[in-house]
Amino acid sequence: MCEANVYLVNEGGDKTLIMEAVDRIVPGEAGIYIENIFGERKTVKGTIKEMALVDHKILIQE
Repeated sequence: MCEANVYLVNEGGDKTLIMEAVDRIVPGEAGIYIENIFGERKTVKGTIKEMALVDHKILIQE
C-alpha cells in the first residue's frame, strides 16, 4: 500500500497531523484536496512543501 500521513507545517516549522492513510491528493485553486482510504475528505489551504513517500509523509506549508 502507498498511503501517507499529511502534516500541516506552520511558519515556525511545527508539524500538525491533519490526516492519516491518504491515498489521493489533488492540488487546485481552492486548496489541496486530500482523501484517505477510509473515505474522509478535506481541502487544505497551502502548498506542498515535501513528499517523502518512502517515509509515508507529506508536508503542506500553510
